[in-house]
Amino acid sequence: MDSIDNPYTPNAGASPEVLIGRENQIGDFRVLLQRLGRGRSEQSMIVTGLRGVGKTVLLNQFREIAADSNWEVVEFEASKYDDNRFRQAMFSQLKAALLRLSPRTRWTERGQRAAEVLSSFGVAVDGQGTWSLSWDIPPAEGLADHGDLGLDLTDVLVAIGEAAAERKQGLVLLIDEVQFLRTSQLEALIQAIHKTVQRKLPVTFVGAGLPQIAELAGDAKSYAERLFKFPKIDSLEGDDARKALTEPAAGEGAVYDSDAVDLAIEITRGYPYFIQELGYQVWTVATANRIHLDDVQMAREAYDAKLDSSFFRVRLDRATPLQTAYMRAMAELGPRAQKASDVARIMGRESTQLGPTRAELIEMGLLYTPEHGYAAFTVPDFDQFILRAVPVLEVPPMQTRRRKPPEAK
Repeated sequence: MDSIDNPYTPNAGASPEVLIGRENQIGDFRVLLQRLGRGRSEQSMIVTGLRGVGKTVLLNQFREIAADSNWEVVEFEASKYDDNRFRQAMFSQLKAALLRLSPRTRWTERGQRAAEVLSSFGVAVDGQGTWSLSWDIPPAEGLADHGDLGLDLTDVLVAIGEAAAERKQGLVLLIDEVQFLRTSQLEALIQAIHKTVQRKLPVTFVGAGLPQIAELAGDAKSYAERLFKFPKIDSLEGDDARKALTEPAAGEGAVYDSDAVDLAIEITRGYPYFIQELGYQVWTVATANRIHLDDVQMAREAYDAKLDSSFFRVRLDRATPLQTAYMRAMAELGPRAQKASDVARIMGRESTQLGPTRAELIEMGLLYTPEHGYAAFTVPDFDQFILRAVPVLEVPPMQTRRRKPPEAK
C-alpha cells in the first residue's frame, strides 16, 4: 500500500494515530490540573515502565491537555547534568514560562516579584552573574540565593506559582527520563513541589522514567510516596492491543483479518512500540486494503531486522566488552529478573567482582533492579536480541593493577 498513507509511527516518542489503553493516566492528569486549579491538593504522578511502552507519548499527551487547560508547560528530558547545568536549564525554562504567563509590560507586583526571585536563582549559577545579562531584573534579596538547590528551587516555584494563581493559570513541569536526574536534583524538585502543595498553588511536576524511579524518589525524600502516584504502564492486553494495531489501519480504510491480528499480537506481545513497528512493516508489504495472515508473516523479517538494527543495537553499542558479557550471561539465564550471584556464576566470577559492572549498566539505563539482588533488562525482548547478536559468551580477562616499583632511595 501507499507508504505516504502508512498510519504507523515507529519513532521514539512519536504519538500514534490512536492512543489506546492509557485512559486511566490521562483521566488522573485531568483531575490533577482541575483540583490544583481550584486550590485543592492532589497527588501528582511519575509514570514508570520499560522502554517502548509509551511513557514519552503519554507526557506529550499531558502537554496538550495542559495547554488546552491554559496551563504553562515546562518540559525537558533529564540528562546527566551537574547541579549548575541543571540550574541553568531550569532558569532558562522557567524564565520563558513566566514571560508566557504575562509579558513584562503587564506584570503585577507578584509577577515582578517572581521575576526577581528567578533572577536570584539565575545569578547563583555564576558568581559573575553571566546568566543575568539578558535578564535585566534585579535579584530579590534573601530568596533563591541560599546556595542550596532545594531551597532555591522552592523559592522560585512558590513565586511563579503565586503569579500563576493570580492569573488563574498554572505551571506543570513535565520531565522525561527522570532516572537520569541526580539525587540532589530529584530531591530539590520533590522538596519544591511539597511546598507548593502546602501553599495550595497551581504548580506540579509530572515525570516519566524507568521502573526504579519509585525507589529513587523514596530515597530522595521519604514523603515522596505521599506526593506522587507511581502508575506503571506496560504492554497492552486483549482488545487494547488489537485496537492499537487495527484502528490506525481502519482510519486509512484498511482491515485486518482476525488471524493476522492474532499473529501480530503474538509477535509483538502487545508492546506499543513493537506494534507500531510491525504495523509499519506490514503496511509496506500489503497490496490491498485487506491485510491477511500472509502479510504479517512476510513483514516479520523486516520487522526483526529493523528492531535489531535500531531499537536494540543502539543500546548494545554503548556497552563495554565486560558489560556486554554481563548482559549475555543474563540473557542465557532467561528473560526474567536474574540474581546477581547466578549471573556471576555463568561468567565464572564472584558477584562482588561484577558489582561495579552491574551498577554501570543500571546507571546507563540498560538494567533496573525490581528487587534487592536482582536485575532485569529495561528493554522488552532484549534477552532474545543479545542471544542473536552475541552467539557466544566471551568474558574478558580480569584487569589487575600493576604495582608501582619501589622508589629508589
